[in-house]
Amino acid sequence: MKILIINGPNLNNLGKRDESYYGSESYKDIVEVVGNEATKLGVDVSFFQSNSEGELVTFIQNEYSACDGIVINAGAITHYGLSLKDSLLDAGVPIVEIHISNIHQREEYRRNSVVESLAVGQVAGFGTRGYVYALELIVNYLENAT
Repeated sequence: MKILIINGPNLNNLGKRDESYYGSESYKDIVEVVGNEATKLGVDVSFFQSNSEGELVTFIQNEYSACDGIVINAGAITHYGLSLKDSLLDAGVPIVEIHISNIHQREEYRRNSVVESLAVGQVAGFGTRGYVYALELIVNYLENAT
């Protein structure tokens, strides 16, 4: 089983951002922790991060045919990224949306997600540990989908 772990704008700066929302762990820390969890679960994960919506779309278009599911934290693109939404829709694989902070308790504009209507689940507000929860959720979903 192969899962894509996709991250959008500014997530490369984790550990340098507002700790009250994003914690102190770096993007590299997340990659390590999720990679270790993937090994325990017996799944292959492929990580990608970009500050550009176009690069995210291209990555999804190039990789979706070889994956079983997607975990995505689209960052600010979550709220307006219609080309990202279209690429996820075209991928036709299960998606779990992840947010480090609780987007439902933040500014009004953050409560809108173009991804959530496509997702089998959303994990928000559990800090960087939410990535592990999202991976577990999608693996469990895929294992029980058949």
